[in-house]
Amino acid sequence: QVQLVESGGGLVQAGGSLRLSCAVSGSMSSFAVMAWYRQAPGKQRELVASIISGGSTNYADSVKGRFTISRDNAWSTVYLQMNSLKPEDTAVYYCNKRDRGLNYWGQGTQVTVSS
Repeated sequence: QVQLVESGGGLVQAGGSLRLSCAVSGSMSSFAVMAWYRQAPGKQRELVASIISGGSTNYADSVKGRFTISRDNAWSTVYLQMNSLKPEDTAVYYCNKRDRGLNYWGQGTQVTVSS
């Protein structure tokens, strides 16, 4: 059974950093994509960053150069390092796994950036 558990959110001042972690359980095929999404109040959920088994990454334009997605070799944890945080980064951040036609979500972790 697939489970995704996020941690690492919190309150930080603008310009600060946070690192989110997503503990991943369950099987993982070579076609799996792990990603971080976020949803701010009153807005749609949006893709922040993604990573595939070969290591290729993709980022939303709004976070390029500031955020880095990574994983450990066992695919047991996926990270999102967030630097130079801005108030507009405030949102609930969700870990996501897409694999073999199925989509899985974590419960989300709140990130609040104060100005």
